[in-house]
Amino acid sequence: MYWLFSIISVWVFHFFISPWVDPYFFTILMFTGINIILAASLNLVNGFTGQFSLGHAGFMSMGAYASAMITVTARNFFPEMMATPVFSTLLFLLSLGVGGTLAALAGYGVGLPSLRLKGDYLAVVTLGFGEIIRVVFLNIDFVGGARGLPDIPYLSTFGWIYTVVILTLFIIWRTLHSSQGRAFLAVREDEIAAEAMGVHVTSAKVRTFVMGAFFAGIAGGLFAHYLRYLNPAIFDFNRSFEVVIMVVLGGMGSLTGSVVAAILLTFSREGLRFLQEFTQIDLRMVIYSLLLILMMIVRPKGLFGSQEWTTFFRKKR
Repeated sequence: MYWLFSIISVWVFHFFISPWVDPYFFTILMFTGINIILAASLNLVNGFTGQFSLGHAGFMSMGAYASAMITVTARNFFPEMMATPVFSTLLFLLSLGVGGTLAALAGYGVGLPSLRLKGDYLAVVTLGFGEIIRVVFLNIDFVGGARGLPDIPYLSTFGWIYTVVILTLFIIWRTLHSSQGRAFLAVREDEIAAEAMGVHVTSAKVRTFVMGAFFAGIAGGLFAHYLRYLNPAIFDFNRSFEVVIMVVLGGMGSLTGSVVAAILLTFSREGLRFLQEFTQIDLRMVIYSLLLILMMIVRPKGLFGSQEWTTFFRKKR
């Protein structure tokens, strides 16, 4: 009921409040929702299963380009139908599903041979995958190449983005509280002990990788239909590092931490923009990095560690 009430609240905000919100603040809200999806899905891999992936931007780019090409092609061939809200909405949801599925298939293709690796080796493989995908899109004229893909239909509204946010958190939360989720946590704690207890370690890793890639692809589709322009440079390794920072800052193995860190980091980067007006120098990234270093010194396990907000609620009671 809490999850259902959250979705209803999102659509109430969408219809009655969002038209009155300042456009600049509204844009930050939209990017915050997309970052929450990315951080929660990567936390499933890095935090709850104990792997270290640096290729999340690659999965995001696959979902973004796949979903954008579907809607752009449909608009070019069926402009009258795309002008109808029902058809455009259904096609948008279909494109998100296709983009997420393609990203999941890519996650399976990368995860199956590489997830037998551990630690730094896995990080290098996933980082290389993300760069390969970026270079491939950079050299395909069909999707715009280095020029980028412009004039994507605007279909990502506040209601759809935050509905997907709630569904993503709900699905991951339910998965973690199932037998599959306990297998993921067992792999994180001790792979040898988990395998001795009957857990297929490689299979569990691949499932989390595929699931994380699926949600990253959906986040990419939402991003494409809000920004309305795609360029391979958007999905470089810095994008993957940003998502990793959100996971580490919030806490490895905490969905609450992923949500809070995504909100804090998205808003803090824009909140520091006013310094540029006084100094005439963009010091945002310098201050941003120093704050992260300080945070890692004070709380090396992140804001929430491996705890959720319900943990603190039970302690208070």
